[in-house]
Amino acid sequence: MAMTVHCDIVSAERQLFSGLVEIVVASGVEGDLGIMPGHAPLLTRLKPGPVRVKKQNGEEEVFYVSGGFLEVQPKLVTVLADTAERAENMDAAEAERAKARAKEALEGKSSEMDYSRAAATLIEAVAQLRAIQQLKNKR
Repeated sequence: MAMTVHCDIVSAERQLFSGLVEIVVASGVEGDLGIMPGHAPLLTRLKPGPVRVKKQNGEEEVFYVSGGFLEVQPKLVTVLADTAERAENMDAAEAERAKARAKEALEGKSSEMDYSRAAATLIEAVAQLRAIQQLKNKR
């Protein structure tokens, strides 16, 4: 049986996941992180993107986080997300539309959004699509 560590993934709204995992993979601001049992204590910021967990039974789950923090303690990994969603519950078509709207705003074709908001929306839409793609790749 593989070694495991307890993992909690929570957002401001709710807890999305709590259980034993073999590995947690997330997008930190300094690069991607793979956290396994026995990892050194760590606190880092997360950028928008997928968080993947491989559960004790070998099954994988993919989540989208819009940013937040990842904390590693000796027996616990905690993902504290600004907002989070299970990738399987996300709408790829809506994320594509948000991406297109943001690109249009950045190109100056739309006055509905200011530049910084459009850039943030584009980053989030692309990150959502990455999470959805990771979910599709694991199937």
